[in-house]
Amino acid sequence: MVNDLRRVGIYGGTFDPIHHGHLILAREAQEALGLEKIFFVPAAVSPFKGARSASAETRLRMLRTAIEDERSFAADDCELRRAPPSYAIDTVETIRNREGPAAFYYLIGDDHLAELNRWHRFAELRELIQFVVLDRTGTAIDHSYPMVRRRIDISATDIRKRVASGRSIRYLVPTDVEEIIREANIYREQGQ
Repeated sequence: MVNDLRRVGIYGGTFDPIHHGHLILAREAQEALGLEKIFFVPAAVSPFKGARSASAETRLRMLRTAIEDERSFAADDCELRRAPPSYAIDTVETIRNREGPAAFYYLIGDDHLAELNRWHRFAELRELIQFVVLDRTGTAIDHSYPMVRRRIDISATDIRKRVASGRSIRYLVPTDVEEIIREANIYREQGQ
């Protein structure tokens, strides 16, 4: 029966900023898993990360700009519209209720594996979705989740540091995202 259901991906994160690594891994997951749609869900406030550098509105704008020509990618602001912190279980329930019958795949970066079992209502969450690990580092980590591997040495932390130190981020983020970063004058002082 699961094979007859359409397949939907949910890709949560801070996307501060969205970069080519996120987009390449999303495409790889889409192709590997046969996903009809991937919802990119920017977190208002992650329970595992501190304050972000760009506002929620700016992060959402960068995300929408980065995926605007991709029919199978969509930005979903459900976490930005609810009070923080952003829990994956609430996001999954919101999207499942809206999208109806489907097999749901929750895409996570390999850097989230260590804390995964601490996620809010984790036991319920893993009954509702299939976790898929996006491995961009090639680090051997023991887990039982399906994995999408693609070596990509791009990180939002590095991008923020590059902007703060006046270095170029060309080719690391989509051109329109780079323009938003410049015009909004974000990441100039943080370097984190």
